[in-house]
Amino acid sequence: MAENKIRNFNRRYTKEYHIFRWWLHLFAMVITYPYFRWSYNLKFEGRENLPKGSHYIITANHISMFDPLMVSTCVFKPIAYMAKKELFDEDCNLNWWIKRLGAFSVNREKPEIGTFKTVKDVLKTNWALGIFPEGHINKTNKIANIQKGFAVIAKKAKCDIVPIAIKGFEGYTKKFHAQNIVLKVGKPISHELSDTEILEQWVNFICKETGLENGMIKNIDEENIVNV
Repeated sequence: MAENKIRNFNRRYTKEYHIFRWWLHLFAMVITYPYFRWSYNLKFEGRENLPKGSHYIITANHISMFDPLMVSTCVFKPIAYMAKKELFDEDCNLNWWIKRLGAFSVNREKPEIGTFKTVKDVLKTNWALGIFPEGHINKTNKIANIQKGFAVIAKKAKCDIVPIAIKGFEGYTKKFHAQNIVLKVGKPISHELSDTEILEQWVNFICKETGLENGMIKNIDEENIVNV
């Protein structure tokens, strides 16, 4: 199916995660890394915690539009990100790159079965699955209102969750070493835990490593999640 016919990109197929898209992903990481090092003094910690293979889910807090590329560079492998459907609109400045780098859309108000079928297809490839549990760029000093959706997906897909804490971002800049951004990779969270335990471990890790306040967590009913 041609990409321009997938209007909301909620359904993508295994065959779309081919070698040419992998090379495009690698190219994006290579050309942006020098900028991140120059302006943000980007550093990685805990990369030894990354599992072998590709059958896992990367989850990070969300503080800037650079997060997907920084996370992919940290993991150094192609990641298919689940992104809000609004980012696939034609008037979005990142529209072209988001589509070409293999992201797929999710309707946060009413998840569609196509999205969950895409999750299943991505995990058949050598790509990792990427999710930002906050669902948007967080400009506050706390982690709050996180839903259980990513935990439910992990359990149904039988994939462990790798948490990544992003800290140090203070705004977009072009100055030399104006900031110090650190991405800390945590130990995998087992998909065999309960939804609540997965959620608590993820939030506790992010808050501990970033210094963000652990705000109220919003739970959701598993019945609202379409079966993967």
